[in-house]
Amino acid sequence: MARTNSNFRDSSRGDEHLSCRWLLALRAIVVLGCSFFAGTIQFAQQPKPNEYQVKATYLYNFGRFVKWPETVPAGKGDSFSVCVIGQDPFGSILDSTLAGEALDGKPVVLRRLSKPQDAGECRILFISTTEEKHLKEILIALDESGVLTVSDMPSFTKRGGMIQFILEGDRVRFEINLASAENAKLVLSSELLKVATSVKRNGRSGD
Repeated sequence: MARTNSNFRDSSRGDEHLSCRWLLALRAIVVLGCSFFAGTIQFAQQPKPNEYQVKATYLYNFGRFVKWPETVPAGKGDSFSVCVIGQDPFGSILDSTLAGEALDGKPVVLRRLSKPQDAGECRILFISTTEEKHLKEILIALDESGVLTVSDMPSFTKRGGMIQFILEGDRVRFEINLASAENAKLVLSSELLKVATSVKRNGRSGD
């Protein structure tokens, strides 16, 4: 996987990155249903971990299409934290996907959390489906912390989450709750919005 550091403070360089291979790569995943590693993935014929290989790749690449405000704690550390809370469905897949990578000029660090209060310094937080009953509590704990929330639990974006993975046949797609992202002062690239299956503007309920 190519390692190209995006700099959202330089809009011209950022546009260049988005118009080149990372945009093409993201669209390739959407159109072909494949990861950067393994070619076309047919979930009906392959073991389930391939689904999470695609999701892990998405999770990493979301970091290239989101701008975090400099004022939030997550922007002040010396690493770019991708976190998982609850039972981890990725196993070692996410570790291998993120190993040696960098985002926003910082090395990517994977953290597994047991409580939402520890997520304040994360840039991206994947919320496991095992935390569905605690989703409202988690989102409240993250309020205005500038953390991009991602999950594959049902109705995640309707309940205030930012990006929800969905399956369309054998393809992993995603939908976006733009209002939730904007409330956290995150700026999602227009190119990311273009490849989402839908962009919602509903408020947070968490119920």
